[in-house]
Amino acid sequence: MRVLLQTTMRNLTVLTIFLLTTSIAWGQWRTNQRSHTLSVLPKNSTYRLCSDFWDLSRFKSFLKPILVPRIVGTPQHRQVGDFLQKTMQDMGWHTEWDEFTDNTPYGVKPFRSLIATYNPQAARRLVLACHYDSKILPGQTFLAATDSAVPCAMMLDVAKTLTPYMYRQVAQDVSLQLLFLDGEEAFVEWTATDSIYGARHLASKLENKWYPTSSSASNFELSREIDRIDVFMLLDLLGAPNPRIQNANGLGATQLFAELPNIESEIRQMNCVSQRIPQVFSGNVVYQAVEDDHIPFRNRGVPILHLIAAPFPSVWHQPTDNENAIHYPTIKLLTSVVRIFAAKYLGIAPL
Repeated sequence: MRVLLQTTMRNLTVLTIFLLTTSIAWGQWRTNQRSHTLSVLPKNSTYRLCSDFWDLSRFKSFLKPILVPRIVGTPQHRQVGDFLQKTMQDMGWHTEWDEFTDNTPYGVKPFRSLIATYNPQAARRLVLACHYDSKILPGQTFLAATDSAVPCAMMLDVAKTLTPYMYRQVAQDVSLQLLFLDGEEAFVEWTATDSIYGARHLASKLENKWYPTSSSASNFELSREIDRIDVFMLLDLLGAPNPRIQNANGLGATQLFAELPNIESEIRQMNCVSQRIPQVFSGNVVYQAVEDDHIPFRNRGVPILHLIAAPFPSVWHQPTDNENAIHYPTIKLLTSVVRIFAAKYLGIAPL
């Protein structure tokens, strides 16, 4: 990922044009999609989702197979992808690969992004996404714990704990979908063509794939697959202590993002998470763009929740981004917020 700062008048003008054009796309999205009200969970359900649903040993069992070098095209990279697929299949989820090849600075490389969906027949999707590849650091071993082994493990943990309750969710027309994207990292230097390979390919594929919204003979309608995404929550650079996560202007999901600091405040009041951890989520909107896997989806009008630590962790793209760099109490807080948000969106209230 790459940070872009809008500081000059020229950049502010570009930003204004960008906001005007993307607001048209989001206007179309709001026309095509249904409004969605998050469920109000009983306090004991919220507490359970934070406290009883957290198991450190289980989380580490998800993290360990991912916490290896995962350079695109290597055997370990493929093994991690296979582990992700098997884990989701063992939970009873439908899985499919978006496989393709693309030109890179190191020649043609194979990529595959995993799409895991709880109920493929549901009309709409709440998407959680992360990338599972790791960057090349020449001559060094790079485990990329925060970037993004921990986010992958967080998503597996959320799916594992919510799956037993999804059959009775209130929002039956919304399915939880997990995307494990390939090729986020640049092989050499971040450019429009040397980065986010998997996200770019999948967003284009979903834009050009159609599904029937009505099958009646008198009212047969088709919609683009990408329009089934209600919101795209991207997790990246998470797991180090003292993260700061704020909403970036222009991502189209401000009201939903406001739920995240509210959820954090609620579980803090319940003493479910360590009070020694500084506040993570902020309701402030920042005028700072971070280029990441969400870009191809945002450009197609999908609302985005970008959960990324900014400033980046000090271990970003360093060999020290390993298990010693991560802080499990912080991971519990982050995972709990994501789990509770998903439960509220889907209408799941474990008692």
